[in-house]
Order: sequence, then C-alpha cells, then structure tokens
Amino acid sequence: MKLFKYVLSFSIIFLGMATPPLAWSQSWPSEFDLESYFLGETTAWGIFENRQGELVRQFKVTIVGEKQNGELVLTEDFDYADGEKQRRIWRIKRLENGLYEGRAADILGTAVGEVTGNTLHWDYQMKLPVGDKSYQVKFKDKMYLQPDKMLINRAIVTKWGFRVGEVTLMFMPAD
Repeated sequence: MKLFKYVLSFSIIFLGMATPPLAWSQSWPSEFDLESYFLGETTAWGIFENRQGELVRQFKVTIVGEKQNGELVLTEDFDYADGEKQRRIWRIKRLENGLYEGRAADILGTAVGEVTGNTLHWDYQMKLPVGDKSYQVKFKDKMYLQPDKMLINRAIVTKWGFRVGEVTLMFMPAD
C-alpha cells in the first residue's frame, strides 16, 4: 500500500510539472515560416554523434539568407572545431500547402520539406565527405521553432537504411 501511495504521489507531482504555465505556453510558436526565419544572418552551433552516441564533430555555421528570383538562397559557412571549413549554398523553393524543395551542390537529387505547425520535416540524400572519401547518406531532419526565435534541428543520418549517427543544431537569427 505504501508503494502505491508513493507511485501515486510521484505521478501527481510529475504530471503537475509536465503542464507548462499558461503565460509560457501562449508564447510558444504555432507556425514556422522558413523564408522569414532565414532572411538575413543566422548562426547555428552543432554536433555530430555516431550511432553509439559518441561525439565525433562540433561546428559553427554562419548562414546568410536572401531572396533571389522567387527562391530562398542560403549560404552556409561551416567552421569545424578541427579547423576544417566548408561552404554549402542552398536554393529553396516554396511549393503549395507548406511544401518545399531544395538543391545544393552536394545534395543528390532534390531535398523535400514540409512545414506542419512549428516543425519543418526535411529529407534529402547527400554526398558526405569523410577524409579522402565521400559517402552517400540520407538525412531526415526535423526543425522545431521554439520561443525567442530559437530553432532546434535534429537529423538522423542513415546509410543503406542503417543509422550512422545524429546531428543536433541550435539556430539563432542575428537580430
């Protein structure tokens, strides 16, 4: 009987903590507008963990977004902790019903994305350089817009359907 009371007390406390205060939940973003979020300068900090959860790489990305010919053009400059630098230029086109398509030099085919509420789902295949080689891998990104313009991106990276690792990024616009 004591165990039951303990579990019941813990459940009540836990459930009470799981409910955000009303003022906090009202500030939660309900919609993510990809174009307006990335216009101008944005900075992101990220990590890559292998499938065992071990930290493999850390990096910072400076992103400049601008509209050109009806597309969102994102110039991403990567600075890795090991000194490597890399640049990727995305060309993203808005389609109907919250859908997007994107292209970049190291993206194989077309990236496809969909915004639902405060979340962007983004899927693509990439030619990923690792040392002297490059590998074709698949990314399944989910970007979650948070209060105060914080954007959290989690990407599962797979090869032949097997999980290779995970990328986590935190974005903040410069303003």
